Amino acid sequence: MAICLLAALAGPVDAKTLEDILMEKGVITEEDYRQVNEKKMVSYKPAEGFTFISPDGRFKGAIGGMLQIRYTLLDADDADNTPSKQAEDFSKFELRRIKAYFNGYAFTEALTYKLQLNFANLQGGTTMNGGILEESYLNYRLRDAVQFRFGQDKVPFGRQFITSTALLQFPDLSVVTTAFVPGYDIGLMLHGKLGDGLFNYRIGGYGGVGQNTFRSTRDNAFVVRLTLDPLGEVKYSESDVEQSVEPLVSLGANYFRDTLNGGSSFGRESNALYFGKNTGWFAIGSQIMPTGVRFSAGEPIDFNIVGVDGVFKWHGFSLQAEYFFAQGEGQLTGTVLRGQGWYVQGGFFLIPSHLEASGRFSYLDPNRAVGNDHWVEASGGLSWYFEKHNLKLQSDYTAIHKQRAVAFNRGPFATDDHQIRIQAQLLF
Repeated sequence: MAICLLAALAGPVDAKTLEDILMEKGVITEEDYRQVNEKKMVSYKPAEGFTFISPDGRFKGAIGGMLQIRYTLLDADDADNTPSKQAEDFSKFELRRIKAYFNGYAFTEALTYKLQLNFANLQGGTTMNGGILEESYLNYRLRDAVQFRFGQDKVPFGRQFITSTALLQFPDLSVVTTAFVPGYDIGLMLHGKLGDGLFNYRIGGYGGVGQNTFRSTRDNAFVVRLTLDPLGEVKYSESDVEQSVEPLVSLGANYFRDTLNGGSSFGRESNALYFGKNTGWFAIGSQIMPTGVRFSAGEPIDFNIVGVDGVFKWHGFSLQAEYFFAQGEGQLTGTVLRGQGWYVQGGFFLIPSHLEASGRFSYLDPNRAVGNDHWVEASGGLSWYFEKHNLKLQSDYTAIHKQRAVAFNRGPFATDDHQIRIQAQLLF
């Protein structure tokens, strides 16, 4: 299958225009190239899609998309050596992400918009993972340092989560990232960058119950994220496929606060927050709390989550790490649940800009008050970039170890699974 995918993807993916050739030969400057392309009413660029500009230049729209097609093989161990309860291996093909996006500006280049749909969330006639609508917002730029964004977007918490899934080093996020980040939500964010992108800030208020889920309450979510790029702006993109000539460093920190009131989902109001789902920190940790140390039914819970991260890139080498600490405290009983997790990953291009070898280690402790609840993953990957992130083939192997407390759905023993993934991606 991998050979067939390589053969199918190995052909040319875009044709050069006359202005592309003229700029490469030095006949025209980059400024000339920009002006020529700005006057085109219809144009196309890989990963940016088809762009349409009105004759007066006051309106611009782009239509593009992303395809991620994945194969997964899981070798699950026997949960308790009892045939009747034996864990099942599986081999699965899936449309992991099928996205379409529409973005541009209206009336002025300062007012931009984005709409992003994920059709992979339509499965079996029902919607999954929060629904088909992921992002839908307006952004107004007063200046680079002062911008306002209103609508549904990724809550700016966690570097890997903020990074587009199209720009990841592995086929998917670390298990630690998905365990602690809030997910998508609707709200208002003030953001900007200072010193040519050396310092960036994002401050936002959100509904607090997640993607396509709304409430009217005095309890909303608050988030702040700060980053410092002392050697130059570092884009939210994993791997150093650009082969950075100069070293790049980014340091970040974020804080998220929210309150969930009484309700039916996990004993709280209905929500679509990532950390409340089956693989999330709170959903796991609350299930393994010691007897007599539990939240009361319908008790409001205050959440505080912090995270720090760092990135280094240079000459095809990349290194990235994040640490999260989370706490949920009941307003009535004072019961506290704390969890933590971290991951570190890196990669190096064996063939510059094309063949990358990578590794990642993830550690999750969903409840610090109990033992035997660690979730550890060790991954190794190999990826071929045909046209940077626009067209790539990724593969990885992961050893997944869950201690007894977090393997409760597989029996009273620890589990050791082995997973192989192959994923083809196209941005257009």
